Amino acid sequence: MSTLALIGAPGAGKSTVGPLLAARLGLDFVDVDQWIEAAQGRRVRDLFAADGEAAFRAIERDATLTLLARPGVVSLGGGAPLTPAVAEALASHTVVWLQVDARHALQRIGVDDGGSELRAPVGLRGRLIALLNERTPVYRSLATHTVDTSARTPDAVVDDIVALLGVAA
Repeated sequence: MSTLALIGAPGAGKSTVGPLLAARLGLDFVDVDQWIEAAQGRRVRDLFAADGEAAFRAIERDATLTLLARPGVVSLGGGAPLTPAVAEALASHTVVWLQVDARHALQRIGVDDGGSELRAPVGLRGRLIALLNERTPVYRSLATHTVDTSARTPDAVVDDIVALLGVAA
């Protein structure tokens, strides 16, 4: 396995599960949002606010395609799989959809966090539910494997992924 991609909504656990999974598999880990923030010198939510979603999505697309070309575990931004070039690139990789319900996602991202796509605390729950409804069919169509992360520990999720992959780790 050269590259394993983690996809899912904000709060699904991609940034938490990713490094644990990579360590278990003996692979490198990279979080696309963190990589973008380091490269741009700004937080993702600041990029959204200052430059707009279209500009951010172009940066995200290019970063994601670059990082998917490297071996390891790659945690994608929640909206990245909706970009056609990213969806096309994912077809040649093992893709694990970390599925989460709205209640657990909200607990994980916290109202004060704001998240990259959930900038305003007002209406956060409604926005998250809308994102889940919009993205679930895309995530489902791209996933090689699906693991529910709701009410589960990161270690339990990693155990499930390793079992699904059928690798000794």
